[in-house]
Amino acid sequence: MSLDIVILAAGQGTRMRSSLPKVLHPVAGNSMLGHVIHSARQLQPNSIHVVIGHGAEKVRERLAADDLNFVVQSQQLGTGHAVAQAVPVLSGDTVLILYGDVPLIEVATLQRLLAKVSPSQLALLTVELPDPTGYGRIVRDSAGQVRAIVEHKDASEAERAIKEGNTGILAVPGERLTDWLSRLSNDNAQGEYYLTDVIAMAVADGCVVATETALDAMEVQGANDRRQLAELERHYQWREARRLMALGVTLRDPARFDVRGEVSVGRDVLIDINVILEGQVVIEDDVIIGPNCYIKNSTLRKGVEVKANSHLDGAIMGEGSDAGPFARLRPGTVLEAKAHVGNFVELKNAHMGEGAKAGHLTYLGDAEIGARTNIGAGTITCNYDGANKWKTTIGEDVFIGSNNSLVAPVDILANASTGAGSTVTQEVPQGQLAVARARQRNIEGWKRPVKLNKT
Repeated sequence: MSLDIVILAAGQGTRMRSSLPKVLHPVAGNSMLGHVIHSARQLQPNSIHVVIGHGAEKVRERLAADDLNFVVQSQQLGTGHAVAQAVPVLSGDTVLILYGDVPLIEVATLQRLLAKVSPSQLALLTVELPDPTGYGRIVRDSAGQVRAIVEHKDASEAERAIKEGNTGILAVPGERLTDWLSRLSNDNAQGEYYLTDVIAMAVADGCVVATETALDAMEVQGANDRRQLAELERHYQWREARRLMALGVTLRDPARFDVRGEVSVGRDVLIDINVILEGQVVIEDDVIIGPNCYIKNSTLRKGVEVKANSHLDGAIMGEGSDAGPFARLRPGTVLEAKAHVGNFVELKNAHMGEGAKAGHLTYLGDAEIGARTNIGAGTITCNYDGANKWKTTIGEDVFIGSNNSLVAPVDILANASTGAGSTVTQEVPQGQLAVARARQRNIEGWKRPVKLNKT
């Protein structure tokens, strides 16, 4: 089966009260449309066509990709009209129609839907709701066969009592779609060309309308305002929390945990409250993440501990290493096995060797630190001269005293030491002690200043 996917994303979303096109509003760190495109790609279609309208340039700019074709709907005249804009570029045996503001649709649901399509049968995704207000109703005959879809605004009281609602998601034989769209009428309460009218046409033409029911009503929920957007966000997070717990993660409170990307986890992982995982995050076995941590595009190897209030972005923490509390690991940071980064320590583009330590109040940027080296409190690498960045290289088993300024480029060789309060500007040879500070003088008879009497 060759598959074309059409994603309708032209709506303005006036109830969002925003200059941002509705489909670009985020759920879990990705735009609603971005989620739909991600699901569409997993179906491995021949092509994906995105129908855009309001804010078209913003949508195109944000999501442009080689495998996406953008089609402009200059006038918003209904869902049927929107799909018709893509017809000239469709060539697949089957056309799947999705919506850019329905971000939680499950790939498995779409696969079940597509399995029901044939040249003589289309497939419609429906949902059972206790209150389907706003949804088109699925009208069936006495044999349970779908005869039509009636929009809520056009429905009679009897039709509004039907609990089965239309999600709008539809899979259609490609060769028949063009004919049905060409016969649509806008003779309805909204004066629009409804895609749902295709159902009645299909029935009249002797085509079977098969249905598939969404197992979770929230996966077909759209967002028309900020409240609905927030509901989708919470449902997505609860879904991710359940997935991770099933894989062996203990979440202290699943309601206070957010995923904004793709997370892979090992077993016996413990995550405390108010943790945010963003981008591509890999967490191996026996990792502990304390409360209030933000971790983005990072890898935590087996047995890592990230203590409370730490911020990781683009970091790799080796097996058994730890960071925090209040540590910041910026892009390019690598901690080898059993390395330790303590409170109020910031690393950027820094590589700490196995068992190296930086316990307190330290900045290490553009630095290579050897195994078992100890960095004293208050130490900084002076890596920026106002125009260029320079590297500091510290060998194995080095002891850096407290309150050191290491002015790059500079090398401190293996087994060397530096005295507290030193400003190191030259190479320190292997095994030597560098003391680079002013000599202390004690001044006898010195008088401490006193406050002047202001009258």
